[in-house]
Amino acid sequence: MKSLEQCNALVIGGSRGLGSGIVEALVARNAKVTVVARTEAALIELKSRTGAAVLAGDATVPEFAESTLRQVRPSVLILNAGATPTMALLHAQTWESFSEIWNTDVKLAFHWVQAALRLPLEQGSRVLLTASGAAIQGSPLSGGYAGAKRTVWLMADYANSVSKEQGLGIRFHALVPRQIVGATALGRTAAEAYARRQGKSVEEVLAGFGKPLGLRDYGEHVVTLLTQPQYENATSFGIRGDTGIEVLNP
Repeated sequence: MKSLEQCNALVIGGSRGLGSGIVEALVARNAKVTVVARTEAALIELKSRTGAAVLAGDATVPEFAESTLRQVRPSVLILNAGATPTMALLHAQTWESFSEIWNTDVKLAFHWVQAALRLPLEQGSRVLLTASGAAIQGSPLSGGYAGAKRTVWLMADYANSVSKEQGLGIRFHALVPRQIVGATALGRTAAEAYARRQGKSVEEVLAGFGKPLGLRDYGEHVVTLLTQPQYENATSFGIRGDTGIEVLNP
């Protein structure tokens, strides 16, 4: 995709946080953006601010995923929605809190990827799944978060195999933010938990990652991944505030 001009882009979980930065970057390229989220108030605010089309719904419901893809017919699908993990050490977790990310982030990725393959999306479409740097180094205070995000990452690789075998021409990619993003609700929650654990301030914890990763900066990196040919055939990308985009092994 050399240009995103007038392309149909669907952002799941784009009403706040990193998703809102992606939406802003896509709108700036004159893409036709539709945003899915659960909270109508946040969607209304986003629509007023960016002009993006909005659709309220539960992204973990497979029928909603299929009907939305049929309605929007995106050539760019970005799966950014997810739950905020319960921050506690393993012995203090319940099974419900430990598995929450599996029942949200992994579940919705599973259903949307399946729908994209089964519909299928048009040749040349790109699907971006949001993983996490926790999938590499772990995250002992967030229950099943790290393992869930690793599964989301692997799902992109699995989907590429299906697309290749069936000649669908759809490319799946995993986005791997390599730092806690303090500008998001999830990032702030994680930073506060690790600050308490380490006896540091939130600012000290965040500073340990180097240059902050801004929401719009993240969105600009995503646009670069979609429009620069050197990234088309890679499966996974690390993203940092100080070094930008890094191609990762599956």
